[in-house]
Amino acid sequence: MRHYTAMRITLITPYGRAFRNGNAHTALRWSRFLRAAGHRISLAERWDGTASDLMIALHARRSYDAIRDFARSHPSRPLIVALTGTDLYRDINESPEAQEALDLAHRLVVLQDKGPEALPERLAGKTRVIYQSAADMPRRPAARDVFEVLVVGHLREEKDPFRTALASAWLAPQARTRIIHIGRAVDEGYAEAARYLERRLERYTWLDERTHAYTLGRLSAAHLLVVSSIMEGGANVICEALAAGTPVLASEVPGNIGMLGADYPGYFPVGDERRLARLISHAEYDPDFYADLLRHGRARRELMRPEKEASRLRQLVGEFEIG
Repeated sequence: MRHYTAMRITLITPYGRAFRNGNAHTALRWSRFLRAAGHRISLAERWDGTASDLMIALHARRSYDAIRDFARSHPSRPLIVALTGTDLYRDINESPEAQEALDLAHRLVVLQDKGPEALPERLAGKTRVIYQSAADMPRRPAARDVFEVLVVGHLREEKDPFRTALASAWLAPQARTRIIHIGRAVDEGYAEAARYLERRLERYTWLDERTHAYTLGRLSAAHLLVVSSIMEGGANVICEALAAGTPVLASEVPGNIGMLGADYPGYFPVGDERRLARLISHAEYDPDFYADLLRHGRARRELMRPEKEASRLRQLVGEFEIG
């Protein structure tokens, strides 16, 4: 029987604990999984030279300094780089740092099954798919007087954050839809835009940033989640919605297709608020369409259970464990 030595693993995330986004939640979840497997985890925003047998870095470009320094100091020690949406669908095409990070890594992790298609074929052998996950959430009673559509994500360009708000203007007057947006504005310009839309669109409410617990509670009672991003690496909030039994409408980008499947019925073209409005209306008024979204979501949910994510992560690290 083979016995493994616990490894000292540095997990680099460019987002601190106070930054509530999907990548930060992924870092915390992975650190829990690896500790449960017996490894010693150091979670940090940058590498300070702490003795490590292995490094996992989230985000090729933003974590580049840590990736470069670790590779120079310990070229034979395993280095794993997990790629985000901006990595896959922008930075590796434009940033020399992100491109170098791909070559320095011994393994690359993508978060959905379309991710490998964005990478050069020469990297296929060292690329692994690890779906993110969320624990099952009890379904909370949904409001009966409104059809609540939730948007979860910081207000920044990549998220196309106001597309759902704009879609609300194309809904029928009798629609009961209300758009609730949870997420921090990355600058005052986005905050001003959100407040302006609140004044102009009676169906839209921006709640700013809230705790993760509050967001999950709201998600478990919502009728729909909309993910309207221009680019996505594998939205953690999709995992959470499926865990809560909340159907998703999503922009038709590779990162969302890789999460929800090519045959998922709830896609709309990027930036097309009229098509999104039609899908929202279908979900509100067509029980068969709503049931179809739920059915597809339940099938994809099986890929995103915590025990499967933990197992894939342990298997990845196990490729480098010393017996």
